[in-house]
Amino acid sequence: MVDLLAADYDIVCRYQGGNNAGHTVVNESGKFILNLLPSGILRPEVVNIMGNGMVIDLEHLHKELNNLRSSGVKITPDNLKISDRAIICLPYHVKQDILEEERLRDLKFGSTRRGIAPVYGDKYLKKGIRMGDLLNKEYLKERVEQVVEWKNLTIAGGYKSIEFYAEDMYNWLLKYGEEIKEYICDVGLYLNDAVKSNKQIMFEAQLGALRDIDFGIYPYTSSSSTIASYAPIGAGVPGLKLDSTIGIMKAYSSCVGEGPFTAEMSGEEAKALREAGGEYGAATGRPRRVGPFDVVASKYGVRVQGADMLALTKLDVLSYMDKIPVVTAYDVDGKITEEFPMGIELDKATTVIEYVDGWKCDIGKCRKKSDLPKAAYNYIKYLEEKVGCPIKYVSVGPEREDYLTMD
Repeated sequence: MVDLLAADYDIVCRYQGGNNAGHTVVNESGKFILNLLPSGILRPEVVNIMGNGMVIDLEHLHKELNNLRSSGVKITPDNLKISDRAIICLPYHVKQDILEEERLRDLKFGSTRRGIAPVYGDKYLKKGIRMGDLLNKEYLKERVEQVVEWKNLTIAGGYKSIEFYAEDMYNWLLKYGEEIKEYICDVGLYLNDAVKSNKQIMFEAQLGALRDIDFGIYPYTSSSSTIASYAPIGAGVPGLKLDSTIGIMKAYSSCVGEGPFTAEMSGEEAKALREAGGEYGAATGRPRRVGPFDVVASKYGVRVQGADMLALTKLDVLSYMDKIPVVTAYDVDGKITEEFPMGIELDKATTVIEYVDGWKCDIGKCRKKSDLPKAAYNYIKYLEEKVGCPIKYVSVGPEREDYLTMD
C-alpha cells in the first residue's frame, strides 16, 4: 500500500524499527522484500528517509542496497537520506538476542533474533552508537571501546558466551559504514525545509498497533513505538502534525511470533488460509499464525492509531471460502466484550464468531467497486460497519495495480 500511495507523495519516511519485519512489494520490475528501506525506494521520484527512531544493521542495509541495485533500482543521496541520530544495530546485539531467546526456552518472546530488543535497550541506557558517529573515526573508536567493554559484562559475564572485541566491532563499522556515510545527514532539517516548500510527506510504519511497545500485547511486542502519533518524532520532525492516518488491515488476521492471538485458527483450516495467503514472514520466512478478521482487535487498532480511513488488503485470498468467519466479540470468563482486553484477560479470551457469505470466484481483475461480486462488496461494508472506520482502498492481488477504491 505504501508503494502504491507513494505515487502521490514527494517523501516517504520510515520512523521506527529495524530489519525485523518485511514489506513485500510486487511491481512491473519484480518482487521486492524490504526490511529497512522505506517502500518508496521503488519509485525513483520519491525521496526516502530513514528516521532517528530506527535501529539500523549496517551489514543488512549493505545487502539490501546491493540487492536493489542489482535489480536496476537507482539509489543515491538524492533519494535516500539516513538520520545521523538513528542507532546502529551491531553483531553483539544480534548475539544477545539469540542468547536470551535460548535462555528463555519455552517462555521465549518469539523474537526475530535480529538484535532489535537489545539495541533499543542500549539506546535508552545511553549506550548506543549512532549513524552520525560514523563520520568521526576518532570519536567512533573511543565510543566503541567504551561500549564493547560494557557489553561484555552481559555477553561474557552474564551469558558466559564468547566476548566481543572492540577492534572487530570498529572494523565492522568501518567496512559496512563506508558506503553508507554519504547518505547520513540531519533529516529533521531536510524535512522541516520540505514542509516549508509544501512537499507531501508520508510516514511508513513497520508493524501494527498490537506490536507497539506501549499499546501492544506486551511483552510480546516490538521494542519501538509503531503507532502513527510517534511518526513525526521518529522521523525527525517532532513539531509536525499529521493530516490523516490510513490504517492497513488484511481481510483476515495474521501474526508472526509468540503471544496471545485470540482469533487464531488451527489444523487444516489454518493451513488452507496460510497457503492461500502465502502467509510466511517476509523477514524470517516463518509460517504466520492466521485466523478470521478480528473486529475487536481492529477497532482497538483504529482507536490507538487515530485512523481516518482503512486499506483492506488480500481480499482475494478469501475467494475459496463458502462461509467467511469474522470474530465480532470476545468471551472472557463468560462475559462478552467488544473492547480489546490486556494482560491475563486477553490470555483467557475466546472468540464469538459470525459467518458471512463468501463469493467463490476470482476477484483479481476487479478495478472498481461495481466489478465486485455482491457478496465481496457486502463483506467489505460489513467490516466497515463493525470496525467503525471507512474502508477506502481494497487490494485484490499482489501486483501494484491490483486494487480498487470504494469512493
